[in-house]
Amino acid sequence: MKKNMLAGLLLSINTLAFAQERLPQDDAAKYGASITPTDLKKHLVIIASDSLEGRDTGSPGQKKAAEYVSKYYKQYGLLPVATDADGSKSYLQKYKLYKRSWGDVYVKSDGKKYEFNKDFYLNGLLDVPEEVSTSLVTAGYGVQDGEYNDYAAMDVKDKSVVIFEGEPKMSGGKFLLSGNSEKSKWSGSVSWQVKAKLAQEKGAKYVFIITDKTGEDLDKEIRQRAVMARRFSAPTLKPVQESPSGIAAFVVSANVAAEMLGTSVQKLNKLKSEIDKTGKPVSRSFTGKATLKVGRVSETIDTENVAAFMEGSDKKDEVLVISAHLDHIGISANGEINNGADDDGSGTVSLLELAEAFGKAKAEGKGPRRSILFLNVTGEEKGLFGSEYYSENPLLPLKSTIADLNIDMIGRVDEAHKNDHKYVYLIGSDKLSSTLHEISEEANKKYVNFKLDYTFNDPKDPNRFYYRSDHYNFAKMGVPVIFYFTGVHEDYHRPGDDVEKILFDKQSEIVKLVFYTAWDLVNRDERIVVDSHKE
Repeated sequence: MKKNMLAGLLLSINTLAFAQERLPQDDAAKYGASITPTDLKKHLVIIASDSLEGRDTGSPGQKKAAEYVSKYYKQYGLLPVATDADGSKSYLQKYKLYKRSWGDVYVKSDGKKYEFNKDFYLNGLLDVPEEVSTSLVTAGYGVQDGEYNDYAAMDVKDKSVVIFEGEPKMSGGKFLLSGNSEKSKWSGSVSWQVKAKLAQEKGAKYVFIITDKTGEDLDKEIRQRAVMARRFSAPTLKPVQESPSGIAAFVVSANVAAEMLGTSVQKLNKLKSEIDKTGKPVSRSFTGKATLKVGRVSETIDTENVAAFMEGSDKKDEVLVISAHLDHIGISANGEINNGADDDGSGTVSLLELAEAFGKAKAEGKGPRRSILFLNVTGEEKGLFGSEYYSENPLLPLKSTIADLNIDMIGRVDEAHKNDHKYVYLIGSDKLSSTLHEISEEANKKYVNFKLDYTFNDPKDPNRFYYRSDHYNFAKMGVPVIFYFTGVHEDYHRPGDDVEKILFDKQSEIVKLVFYTAWDLVNRDERIVVDSHKE
């Protein structure tokens, strides 16, 4: 009896083993296993090295990164689909950014040169391409309101006015014009516009405003204004057309104003006090001369997306895009290199690992049914320009694009997850396709078992991350998306975003999640449908 039972058990085991041998192998798991921390690191030590100098958009370092990933895409058997000017195929989708920026900007007076964003800053946009000389004359607060008029006894035509910040304030803290503690339009953050416009109407050429700030407060203000002035130097996808209105103002300290007017700070303050005390404009004025130049220069930035194509089999006319941005913010003003290992070196090398995994599958006869485009875009840090350019000039029809899986910063952890590294933020997965969301959830449950955190998927999220990476330029065209992200950390856009801080074991699991999701998308019988329109 026992002997028969043992024989039966052995037979059952042998039968089970034979049956298991005949079960279809999980191809996704097989090729997903080729994604390793070691390979991710191998690529990232190059992409995030000092030799690439932070990969600023259009820089030699960014172009080296483009060459690097193109080389590996070719090695993995992927095809170029962009077209060069000579008609040949290329991995590089070239495009231009256009930029107007500050050139020579300075003020000279009595043999001394005052530096832009050090000794003064500019409010508004001005274009004075050639050096000009101008006469200076003080005009009180530069105010005309009711019976009060700083210009009543003055002719400022073709001169430059030097005026005090704010408006007359009487003893007791009341403002002259309102008669109470309420400021008028002549005070506040945009009062310079009102004053500059009035001065222009009076015939003045330029306006200098003497700020009340001094010392560290003034230094801080100048630094902040220098950052704000960058909006006048931001690149665009279209050529920049500027029409400076002349409504602008040089903001200077009392010390600089006194030097240009050949007087002292004490005498300027006395003039101001006299207006406040009497409630009337003063008839006398300080005068001086200055030479100034405010140069605006045009610049074209040549950059390129990298696009590598893997053709599908029976459903090759449909395409999945997997994207990440190739560039970063370059070198800081103090000379420090921002290597961007996480942002977005982590996404860049993830695409290489994904391409290699799918390349191995195809080489062994297990290639995708649908086509895949691996897309490394540039210009993300400048304004999502590379993905915007692609969405407006797609290398493959957007109507045939089934989804975009976008990877941006998956190599670190944020403060909310410092004690739990097995997570990833998913953004956008349910906004256009419920099926895409279900596929993502199932892939995670079956293979990875990470916590899928949807905190930033909330339309009320104040960070608005859904709108801040390259997937959005696909989503706004109706293409379903998933944005993979592990959050902002203390080295975000700082020189400390280096390779040694990347958690490659964690990153490799997220890349596998992308792979398994992509595997389902490109091999399923039916294309996912757009059935949601969430914010």
